[in-house]
Amino acid sequence: MAGIKDVAREAGVSPSTVSNVLNGKTNMSPKTRELVLSVCDRLGYEPNMIGKSLKVGSNKTIMFSFSDFERKFYLSIIRGISEYVKTKDYDLIICTNKSLEKFMNKAFTNGCIMLDRRCPDSFLLKKAEKNYPIVVMDRIMDVPNIKSVVVNNYAAERDLVQGLVECGYKKFAFIGGFESEDNRERFKAFKDVLDENHIPFKKEHYYDGDYTKKSGYQMARLILLSDHRPDVVVCANDEMALGVIKAFQENGVKIPEDIAVCGFDDTETARMMGVTTVDVPNFERGYLAAQYLLELIEGGTNFDPFLITTNVKWRSTTKHP
Repeated sequence: MAGIKDVAREAGVSPSTVSNVLNGKTNMSPKTRELVLSVCDRLGYEPNMIGKSLKVGSNKTIMFSFSDFERKFYLSIIRGISEYVKTKDYDLIICTNKSLEKFMNKAFTNGCIMLDRRCPDSFLLKKAEKNYPIVVMDRIMDVPNIKSVVVNNYAAERDLVQGLVECGYKKFAFIGGFESEDNRERFKAFKDVLDENHIPFKKEHYYDGDYTKKSGYQMARLILLSDHRPDVVVCANDEMALGVIKAFQENGVKIPEDIAVCGFDDTETARMMGVTTVDVPNFERGYLAAQYLLELIEGGTNFDPFLITTNVKWRSTTKHP
């Protein structure tokens, strides 16, 4: 097995430089850091930086990595994860995308729960090939050492949009998030239901948001400037729906009398505002992800994807079917 001196020799740097990079020292240039990490990966070097006295895998720590710190529903997921790992005497750390290379090895953590589309499949596959257990919550990856625990977006969005059709809505707009499995599944369900009910939908009625309230607000202003005034705006999440509602209210648009609005996630604010949405059980989602991860850590071999069921919550921002 390669050691720190092997990495230093291959990278053309000193052993102390390798140590500084692996310890996250800030006095290393990005070029040196990338070189050392790439050599470590190529040689399969994973230092036990917790101490030689500890056996690999005995630190009983798991990691949760997610894409940003502004979307409040993450807090419920974290609570669910934390609740389960406490019962099993594990520790939980939160990690950002930039630190994945450092912490996704058994010297630091026993496994990882991933909810960050910026992390490419290729990176996760590379870690899984080294028998590092991973649970992904934002994509389907049916491979050894990776378990997918994901919301059944397609079924949930179908139920929502079919209900809107049954309410009599004919003119639809859709505000999507950034490119992700969640967004693709939600839009596919939306479009399939409209096609099945012979309701036309043009490409220009799809608006690009980024899952933030600000983007929902901006897209709503574009909708108000367009020739197409929809009966209902279907948003890929609640944050964008709340932005849409704010923009409409500022411009005297009555909801749902003039234009209806709905979201996805059932956040606390959406419940308070009476937004029609899809209830995603995020606490349970985190709890299940942690449960499945610990099963993998303890030698489990069930890598079949697990789909979480959801329910539509009909509230005051749309008619009820």
